Amino acid sequence: MARRRHASRADRIGLRAAMADRLLPFVVAAMSFLAALALAGSIAAGTLATRWLSGAQGLMTIEVSNPSAPAAAAGASRVDAVLQMVRAMPGLADARRLSDTELAGLLKPWLGAAADDGSLPIALPAIIVVHATTGAADPASIATVLDRAAPGTLVDSGSRWADRLAELTASIRASAAAILVIVALVAASVVAVAVRAGLAQRREAIEIIHGLGALDSDIANQFAGRAMRLAAVGGLIGGLAAPPVLAWLGHLAAGLIIAAPPSAGGSGGLAGLPPLLVATPVIFTLAAALIGWIAAQVTVRGWLRRLT
Repeated sequence: MARRRHASRADRIGLRAAMADRLLPFVVAAMSFLAALALAGSIAAGTLATRWLSGAQGLMTIEVSNPSAPAAAAGASRVDAVLQMVRAMPGLADARRLSDTELAGLLKPWLGAAADDGSLPIALPAIIVVHATTGAADPASIATVLDRAAPGTLVDSGSRWADRLAELTASIRASAAAILVIVALVAASVVAVAVRAGLAQRREAIEIIHGLGALDSDIANQFAGRAMRLAAVGGLIGGLAAPPVLAWLGHLAAGLIIAAPPSAGGSGGLAGLPPLLVATPVIFTLAAALIGWIAAQVTVRGWLRRLT
Protein backbone atom coordinates (compact mmCIF):
# COMPACT_ATOMS: atom_id res chain seq x y z
CA MET A 1 0.00 0.00 0.00
CA ALA A 2 2.80 2.37 0.91
CA ARG A 3 4.49 1.73 -2.43
CA ARG A 4 1.27 2.39 -4.31
CA ARG A 5 0.67 5.67 -2.45
CA HIS A 6 4.28 6.70 -3.13
CA ALA A 7 3.91 5.85 -6.83
CA SER A 8 0.63 7.74 -7.06
CA ARG A 9 2.17 10.82 -5.46
CA ALA A 10 5.15 10.63 -7.82
CA ASP A 11 2.83 10.15 -10.82
CA ARG A 12 0.51 13.08 -10.19
CA ILE A 13 -0.65 13.48 -13.79
CA GLY A 14 -1.04 9.80 -14.67
CA LEU A 15 2.01 9.33 -16.87
CA ARG A 16 2.05 5.57 -16.33
CA ALA A 17 -1.18 5.34 -18.28
CA ALA A 18 -0.42 8.17 -20.71
CA MET A 19 3.05 6.85 -21.61
CA ALA A 20 2.73 3.08 -21.43
CA ASP A 21 5.80 0.87 -21.40
CA ARG A 22 4.74 -1.31 -24.33
CA LEU A 23 6.09 0.27 -27.51
CA LEU A 24 8.74 2.87 -26.73
CA PRO A 25 11.32 0.53 -25.12
CA PHE A 26 11.17 -1.91 -28.03
CA VAL A 27 11.58 0.81 -30.65
CA VAL A 28 14.55 2.24 -28.76
CA ALA A 29 15.96 -1.29 -28.41
CA ALA A 30 15.82 -1.75 -32.19
CA MET A 31 17.53 1.60 -32.70
CA SER A 32 20.23 0.68 -30.16
CA PHE A 33 20.85 -2.64 -31.89
CA LEU A 34 21.29 -0.92 -35.26
CA ALA A 35 23.62 1.62 -33.66
CA ALA A 36 25.70 -1.22 -32.21
CA LEU A 37 26.01 -2.80 -35.67
CA ALA A 38 27.13 0.52 -37.15
CA LEU A 39 29.66 1.00 -34.37
CA ALA A 40 30.96 -2.54 -34.88
CA GLY A 41 31.34 -1.92 -38.61
CA SER A 42 33.40 1.18 -37.97
CA ILE A 43 35.65 -0.61 -35.47
CA ALA A 44 36.05 -3.64 -37.74
CA ALA A 45 37.01 -1.47 -40.71
CA GLY A 46 39.67 0.30 -38.68
CA THR A 47 41.01 -2.96 -37.25
CA LEU A 48 41.24 -4.65 -40.65
CA ALA A 49 42.94 -1.61 -42.18
CA THR A 50 45.48 -1.45 -39.36
CA ARG A 51 46.29 -5.17 -39.64
CA TRP A 52 46.62 -5.01 -43.41
CA LEU A 53 48.85 -1.95 -43.35
CA SER A 54 51.06 -3.36 -40.60
CA GLY A 55 51.48 -6.61 -42.52
CA ALA A 56 52.01 -5.00 -45.92
CA GLN A 57 54.22 -2.13 -44.80
CA GLY A 58 57.50 -2.28 -46.68
CA LEU A 59 56.57 -5.52 -48.44
CA MET A 60 57.22 -5.85 -52.16
CA THR A 61 56.17 -8.66 -54.46
CA ILE A 62 58.04 -9.44 -57.65
CA GLU A 63 56.34 -11.50 -60.34
CA VAL A 64 58.59 -13.36 -62.77
CA SER A 65 56.79 -14.95 -65.70
CA ASN A 66 58.17 -18.12 -67.31
CA PRO A 67 60.59 -18.50 -64.36
CA SER A 68 62.46 -21.57 -65.65
CA ALA A 69 63.45 -20.01 -68.97
CA PRO A 70 67.03 -18.77 -69.39
CA ALA A 71 67.67 -15.21 -68.35
CA ALA A 72 68.98 -12.55 -70.68
CA ALA A 73 72.40 -13.18 -69.16
CA ALA A 74 73.24 -16.84 -69.79
CA GLY A 75 73.98 -19.18 -66.93
CA ALA A 76 70.86 -18.81 -64.77
CA SER A 77 67.11 -19.08 -65.04
CA ARG A 78 64.99 -15.96 -65.04
CA VAL A 79 63.87 -16.36 -61.44
CA ASP A 80 67.38 -17.13 -60.19
CA ALA A 81 68.78 -14.10 -61.99
CA VAL A 82 66.11 -11.87 -60.48
CA LEU A 83 66.75 -13.27 -57.00
CA GLN A 84 70.47 -12.59 -57.30
CA MET A 85 69.90 -9.02 -58.44
CA VAL A 86 67.33 -8.32 -55.71
CA ARG A 87 69.61 -9.65 -52.98
CA ALA A 88 72.38 -7.38 -54.22
CA MET A 89 70.25 -4.23 -54.20
CA PRO A 90 70.64 -1.82 -51.26
CA GLY A 91 67.57 -1.37 -49.06
CA LEU A 92 66.04 -4.76 -49.93
CA ALA A 93 66.16 -7.59 -47.39
CA ASP A 94 64.85 -11.11 -46.80
CA ALA A 95 64.16 -11.81 -50.46
CA ARG A 96 62.75 -15.29 -51.03
CA ARG A 97 60.70 -17.15 -53.59
CA LEU A 98 57.31 -18.49 -52.56
CA SER A 99 57.17 -22.27 -52.73
CA ASP A 100 54.64 -24.06 -54.91
CA THR A 101 52.68 -24.97 -51.78
CA GLU A 102 52.50 -21.34 -50.64
CA LEU A 103 51.49 -20.19 -54.11
CA ALA A 104 48.80 -22.86 -54.31
CA GLY A 105 47.48 -21.79 -50.92
CA LEU A 106 47.12 -18.22 -52.15
CA LEU A 107 45.28 -19.30 -55.29
CA LYS A 108 43.06 -21.98 -53.75
CA PRO A 109 40.26 -19.62 -52.59
CA TRP A 110 39.74 -18.57 -56.21
CA LEU A 111 40.81 -21.61 -58.23
CA GLY A 112 39.75 -24.42 -55.91
CA ALA A 113 41.34 -27.87 -56.05
CA ALA A 114 42.99 -27.09 -59.39
CA ALA A 115 45.51 -24.94 -57.54
CA ASP A 116 46.66 -27.98 -55.52
CA ASP A 117 46.84 -30.74 -58.12
CA GLY A 118 48.70 -28.72 -60.75
CA SER A 119 45.97 -29.09 -63.38
CA LEU A 120 45.86 -25.41 -64.27
CA PRO A 121 45.93 -24.78 -68.03
CA ILE A 122 48.51 -21.99 -67.66
CA ALA A 123 52.00 -21.84 -66.23
CA LEU A 124 52.16 -19.90 -62.99
CA PRO A 125 54.75 -17.17 -62.56
CA ALA A 126 57.28 -17.22 -59.76
CA ILE A 127 56.55 -14.86 -56.88
CA ILE A 128 59.37 -13.30 -54.89
CA VAL A 129 58.63 -11.41 -51.68
CA VAL A 130 61.10 -8.91 -50.27
CA HIS A 131 61.07 -6.30 -47.52
CA ALA A 132 62.03 -2.75 -48.47
CA THR A 133 63.99 -0.87 -45.83
CA THR A 134 65.49 2.60 -45.67
CA GLY A 135 67.37 3.47 -48.83
CA ALA A 136 65.43 1.17 -51.15
CA ALA A 137 64.62 2.42 -54.63
CA ASP A 138 61.03 2.91 -55.72
CA PRO A 139 59.21 -0.06 -57.33
CA ALA A 140 59.35 1.46 -60.82
CA SER A 141 63.14 1.84 -60.70
CA ILE A 142 63.56 -1.70 -59.37
CA ALA A 143 61.33 -3.05 -62.15
CA THR A 144 63.42 -1.25 -64.77
CA VAL A 145 66.62 -2.86 -63.47
CA LEU A 146 65.12 -6.35 -63.19
CA ASP A 147 63.58 -6.12 -66.66
CA ARG A 148 67.07 -6.19 -68.13
CA ALA A 149 67.69 -9.69 -66.80
CA ALA A 150 64.12 -11.00 -67.09
CA PRO A 151 61.94 -8.95 -69.44
CA GLY A 152 58.34 -8.65 -68.29
CA THR A 153 59.13 -8.80 -64.56
CA LEU A 154 56.53 -6.92 -62.49
CA VAL A 155 57.19 -5.23 -59.14
CA ASP A 156 54.35 -4.27 -56.83
CA SER A 157 54.23 -2.79 -53.35
CA GLY A 158 51.43 -2.37 -50.86
CA SER A 159 51.95 1.39 -50.77
CA ARG A 160 49.76 2.04 -53.80
CA TRP A 161 46.87 0.28 -52.06
CA ALA A 162 47.38 2.09 -48.76
CA ASP A 163 45.75 5.33 -49.94
CA ARG A 164 42.77 3.48 -51.36
CA LEU A 165 42.37 1.49 -48.17
CA ALA A 166 42.60 4.65 -46.08
CA GLU A 167 39.89 6.28 -48.20
CA LEU A 168 37.68 3.19 -47.91
CA THR A 169 38.15 3.05 -44.15
CA ALA A 170 37.38 6.76 -43.80
CA SER A 171 34.21 6.39 -45.88
CA ILE A 172 33.05 3.40 -43.81
CA ARG A 173 33.66 5.30 -40.58
CA ALA A 174 31.87 8.37 -41.92
CA SER A 175 28.92 6.21 -42.95
CA ALA A 176 28.85 4.60 -39.50
CA ALA A 177 28.92 8.02 -37.85
CA ALA A 178 26.06 9.17 -40.08
CA ILE A 179 24.06 6.07 -39.14
CA LEU A 180 24.65 6.74 -35.44
CA VAL A 181 23.42 10.32 -35.86
CA ILE A 182 20.36 9.17 -37.80
CA VAL A 183 19.58 6.52 -35.19
CA ALA A 184 19.85 9.10 -32.42
CA LEU A 185 17.54 11.48 -34.29
CA VAL A 186 15.01 8.72 -34.96
CA ALA A 187 15.09 7.67 -31.31
CA ALA A 188 14.58 11.29 -30.23
CA SER A 189 11.68 11.60 -32.67
CA VAL A 190 10.06 8.45 -31.31
CA VAL A 191 10.37 9.77 -27.76
CA ALA A 192 8.91 13.12 -28.85
CA VAL A 193 5.93 11.39 -30.48
CA ALA A 194 5.32 9.32 -27.35
CA VAL A 195 5.54 12.43 -25.16
CA ARG A 196 3.16 14.34 -27.42
CA ALA A 197 0.70 11.47 -27.20
CA GLY A 198 0.98 11.57 -23.41
CA LEU A 199 0.45 15.34 -23.41
CA ALA A 200 -2.63 15.00 -25.56
CA GLN A 201 -4.05 12.27 -23.33
CA ARG A 202 -3.46 14.21 -20.11
CA ARG A 203 -4.10 17.68 -21.51
CA GLU A 204 -6.90 18.59 -19.10
CA ALA A 205 -4.96 17.53 -16.01
CA ILE A 206 -1.87 19.40 -17.18
CA GLU A 207 -3.85 22.55 -17.91
CA ILE A 208 -5.38 22.42 -14.42
CA ILE A 209 -2.12 21.99 -12.51
CA HIS A 210 -0.39 24.49 -14.79
CA GLY A 211 -3.14 26.99 -14.12
CA LEU A 212 -2.79 26.40 -10.38
CA GLY A 213 0.85 27.48 -10.59
CA ALA A 214 2.83 24.34 -11.38
CA LEU A 215 6.17 25.27 -12.90
CA ASP A 216 7.01 24.28 -16.46
CA SER A 217 10.15 22.60 -15.15
CA ASP A 218 8.15 20.40 -12.76
CA ILE A 219 5.85 19.15 -15.50
CA ALA A 220 8.73 18.71 -17.95
CA ASN A 221 10.76 16.82 -15.37
CA GLN A 222 7.94 14.33 -14.78
CA PHE A 223 7.60 13.59 -18.49
CA ALA A 224 11.38 13.54 -18.94
CA GLY A 225 11.83 11.12 -16.05
CA ARG A 226 9.26 8.73 -17.49
CA ALA A 227 10.73 8.98 -21.00
CA MET A 228 14.25 8.54 -19.66
CA ARG A 229 13.36 5.32 -17.82
CA LEU A 230 11.54 3.81 -20.82
CA ALA A 231 14.35 4.78 -23.21
CA ALA A 232 16.97 3.39 -20.82
CA VAL A 233 15.15 0.05 -20.75
CA GLY A 234 15.17 0.00 -24.55
CA GLY A 235 18.85 0.91 -24.70
CA LEU A 236 19.66 -1.86 -22.24
CA ILE A 237 17.71 -4.44 -24.26
CA GLY A 238 19.41 -3.42 -27.51
CA GLY A 239 22.80 -3.25 -25.84
CA LEU A 240 22.43 -6.73 -24.38
CA ALA A 241 21.25 -8.20 -27.69
CA ALA A 242 24.15 -6.79 -29.72
CA PRO A 243 27.31 -8.44 -28.25
CA PRO A 244 26.23 -12.09 -28.83
CA VAL A 245 25.28 -11.31 -32.43
CA LEU A 246 28.52 -9.43 -33.01
CA ALA A 247 30.51 -12.29 -31.49
CA TRP A 248 28.79 -14.73 -33.85
CA LEU A 249 29.51 -12.50 -36.87
CA GLY A 250 33.11 -12.16 -35.72
CA HIS A 251 33.41 -15.94 -35.55
CA LEU A 252 32.10 -16.26 -39.11
CA ALA A 253 34.52 -13.60 -40.35
CA ALA A 254 37.52 -14.93 -38.43
CA GLY A 255 38.92 -16.62 -41.52
CA LEU A 256 38.94 -13.28 -43.33
CA ILE A 257 40.42 -11.30 -40.46
CA ILE A 258 43.35 -13.53 -39.50
CA ALA A 259 45.50 -15.70 -41.68
CA ALA A 260 45.23 -18.73 -39.43
CA PRO A 261 42.02 -20.72 -38.99
CA PRO A 262 39.73 -19.54 -36.20
CA SER A 263 40.82 -22.40 -33.97
CA ALA A 264 44.47 -21.52 -34.41
CA GLY A 265 44.46 -17.96 -33.21
CA GLY A 266 42.36 -15.25 -31.72
CA SER A 267 39.92 -15.68 -28.91
CA GLY A 268 36.32 -16.36 -29.77
CA GLY A 269 33.02 -15.43 -28.20
CA LEU A 270 32.45 -12.26 -26.23
CA ALA A 271 36.07 -12.29 -25.06
CA GLY A 272 37.16 -11.68 -28.65
CA LEU A 273 35.17 -8.45 -28.99
CA PRO A 274 36.78 -5.04 -28.48
CA PRO A 275 36.08 -3.56 -25.03
CA LEU A 276 33.92 -0.82 -26.54
CA LEU A 277 31.52 -3.39 -28.03
CA VAL A 278 31.43 -5.46 -24.85
CA ALA A 279 30.38 -2.30 -23.00
CA THR A 280 27.45 -1.59 -25.33
CA PRO A 281 24.81 -2.43 -22.67
CA VAL A 282 26.14 0.35 -20.45
CA ILE A 283 26.89 2.78 -23.27
CA PHE A 284 23.53 2.49 -25.00
CA THR A 285 21.58 2.50 -21.75
CA LEU A 286 23.15 5.83 -20.79
CA ALA A 287 22.90 7.23 -24.32
CA ALA A 288 19.24 6.24 -24.68
CA ALA A 289 18.42 7.69 -21.25
CA LEU A 290 20.08 10.98 -22.18
CA ILE A 291 18.28 11.15 -25.53
CA GLY A 292 14.96 10.37 -23.85
CA TRP A 293 15.48 13.05 -21.22
CA ILE A 294 16.49 15.78 -23.68
CA ALA A 295 13.77 14.94 -26.22
CA ALA A 296 11.07 14.94 -23.55
CA GLN A 297 12.28 18.20 -22.01
CA VAL A 298 12.31 19.98 -25.37
CA THR A 299 8.91 18.60 -26.36
CA VAL A 300 7.11 19.38 -23.10
CA ARG A 301 8.57 22.86 -22.67
CA GLY A 302 7.66 23.77 -26.24
CA TRP A 303 4.13 22.46 -25.72
CA LEU A 304 3.72 24.42 -22.48
CA ARG A 305 4.92 27.64 -24.12
CA ARG A 306 2.22 27.29 -26.75
CA LEU A 307 -0.28 26.52 -24.00
CA THR A 308 0.28 29.87 -22.37
